[in-house]
Amino acid sequence: MTEPTATERQKKKVTSAGPSGRRALPPNVSNAEEDEVPTMETTGLVPRGFKLQDVLEVQEIHLFNLEDDINKREHHTDKYYNRKLIVRRGQSFHIQISFSRPYNPEKDQFWIEYVIGRYPQQNKGTYILVPLVEELQSGKWGAKITHRDDRSVGLNIMPAANCIVGKFRMYVAVLTPIGTLRTRRNLETDTYILFNPWCAEDAVFLEDEKERQEYVLNDLGVIFYGDPDNIRTRSWNYGQFEEGVLDACLYLMDRAQLDLSGRGNPVKISRVGSAVINSKDDEGVIVGSWNNIYDYGVPPSAWTGSVDILLEYHSSKEPVRYGQCWVFAGVFNTFLRCIGIPARVVTNYSSAHDNDANLQMDVFVNEEGKVDSKLTKDSIWNYHCWNEAWMSRPDLPVGFGGWQAVDSTPQENSDGMYRCGPASIQAIKHGHVCFQFDTPFVFAEVNSDVVYSKAMQNGTKVVQHVDKTQIGKLILTKEEGRDAVKEITEQYKFREGTEEERLSLETALMYGVKKPQTQDTVSTEEVDMDFSVEDTALGSDVSVNITFRNNTQSRYTATSYLSGNIVFYTGVPKTEFKNHNFNVTLEPMKAQTVEVLIKSSEYMSQLLEQAALHFFVTARINETEKIVARQKSTVLKIPQLLLKVPGEKIIGKEMAVIVQFTNPLKQKLTEVWVRLDGPGLLKPTTKLFREVPRNSTLTWEEKCVPKRAGLRKLIASLNCDALRHVYGELDVNIQSAV
Repeated sequence: MTEPTATERQKKKVTSAGPSGRRALPPNVSNAEEDEVPTMETTGLVPRGFKLQDVLEVQEIHLFNLEDDINKREHHTDKYYNRKLIVRRGQSFHIQISFSRPYNPEKDQFWIEYVIGRYPQQNKGTYILVPLVEELQSGKWGAKITHRDDRSVGLNIMPAANCIVGKFRMYVAVLTPIGTLRTRRNLETDTYILFNPWCAEDAVFLEDEKERQEYVLNDLGVIFYGDPDNIRTRSWNYGQFEEGVLDACLYLMDRAQLDLSGRGNPVKISRVGSAVINSKDDEGVIVGSWNNIYDYGVPPSAWTGSVDILLEYHSSKEPVRYGQCWVFAGVFNTFLRCIGIPARVVTNYSSAHDNDANLQMDVFVNEEGKVDSKLTKDSIWNYHCWNEAWMSRPDLPVGFGGWQAVDSTPQENSDGMYRCGPASIQAIKHGHVCFQFDTPFVFAEVNSDVVYSKAMQNGTKVVQHVDKTQIGKLILTKEEGRDAVKEITEQYKFREGTEEERLSLETALMYGVKKPQTQDTVSTEEVDMDFSVEDTALGSDVSVNITFRNNTQSRYTATSYLSGNIVFYTGVPKTEFKNHNFNVTLEPMKAQTVEVLIKSSEYMSQLLEQAALHFFVTARINETEKIVARQKSTVLKIPQLLLKVPGEKIIGKEMAVIVQFTNPLKQKLTEVWVRLDGPGLLKPTTKLFREVPRNSTLTWEEKCVPKRAGLRKLIASLNCDALRHVYGELDVNIQSAV
């Protein structure tokens, strides 16, 4: 097909005007549509002596050099597996334009246009006419000519630091004596503009380079689970740079129907993002399931990263099954990092789910000391994962920017949708629960009290004990630069019992949160009671040691009760496997320990995927009729997968990855699925083993060709009905080819 002549182009439909005071809007095309040829608006008047061959025409636009793309290196976008130009706002990038003849600044006039959406408008920031300027201004749109060479012109283009984030179409328009000539729609010149944590004018600016490397550029993470006394870890492949992931993340904003004009605001993006990651009420990315039934989908514990989930959702336009809190958090983290918002996954151990917004966990026991399940509606999750996103908060008073809690796990409705945040961490810590968004809910998750009350037969409820230390016991995230634990508990709350902590609670009360004034009866108890559970492997007997301490000179007797329950990690009980009553005589000023042994046969048949046992112990002091109560969860040790990579590990050369697992249970395993993932090494892949007999070992060998040099990580998971949350990982150092 030959290029149309200037005369033919002149006859094309009028679509725009020049920059001489009139509007200059490009064709109303969507991202999927194209203009077939350059377009021209004519004035209808042809100047005397005008020759078509004198028109300055754009021959070619060079956005980058495939061999050495300086734009992507300078903008920290060189890791993206995407051939298009990807830059960050508020930072200049380089392009080169080839014309049909030498550009003469005294006679010729041209400008750059960036367009996004179907109906671009200047006042909404969806149509941007980039003016030629003598000097670029920091954080403002402008284009500066850096050199002229024969028929080519080099430009530095500066995007505004608050512009829309997304994929823009690019045009070059030339003003001619007979009208404006604009380049055709060219997919190769599409330009992605992302948030820029390296730019001081950007709302997501993050000053520390080490933190930027971790919270924006690291595509591998560690997610913590288990319990505070037995912290478990699993690696997660965020994969924000993998092929197709950027387009999938931008699609989420379309799916969430976020107005284009709001796509430069990290507060709005993180809020709609927390809604669209879950499928509740908007057919978002992931279907949540907490009932241990995963028909027609992948069990949450089988996922090793976000890539498969996002690509499947983008392709099918249907929610992916299934997820729980760490899956929601892992995928949300990918979304935030991919578009340039610094983000991290945090884990809160003993996380409160406050159903009535009174900032306390109400546990009701009957007069016998047993939990009244009809009255007890609040729940305590063994752990809960959410995200933090870094941004300024111009909608809040000074000092409340920085890390914001955002949670995509569908727990409670917020403004008509299942979402949570962004809630300022500083506001949570200081009790400023009046600040949007959803600050009271997150405050309760980390800083509510557990109030044990006795429900009397006449309907009254008498507070027996207040535990101020159980909720928000430990809050963790991954340390910058290495796979280690970083405790951030004191970023969310002051230490229990300090003046600052009391002031924070009083502040929450002042802002209208209905928090009952309860007395901490721990220090005035005649008898204290606590218990511990020995660290135990799956399939072994469990020992629960209950310690009573008589703090008086009197002798007491106690009627005690231990309930052992299989619980979902959300704190919701599935079934009771142990019900044990015993009596204790407490001598004055002495402590006494009682051991209760749990046989493996008592819990194994009912065990849920996270192998969590929940114990509730109460004791009624017969002489005073007071009740003391404690509850704790413990996670049994689960066997791991073994990964090995024998032989050479060189970029571009095939290598073998071996996955092994030995069945430790007293039963054979059936329908065992193993998943293997390795960012930069291999794409996620799965293999089914129909049967793994007791004490036997499965072995799987997979071949791959490394694409990146340096330290990479292999991640594997194993899932079957009898055993879940089995993981393995291996660091592999890939050498560069000689």
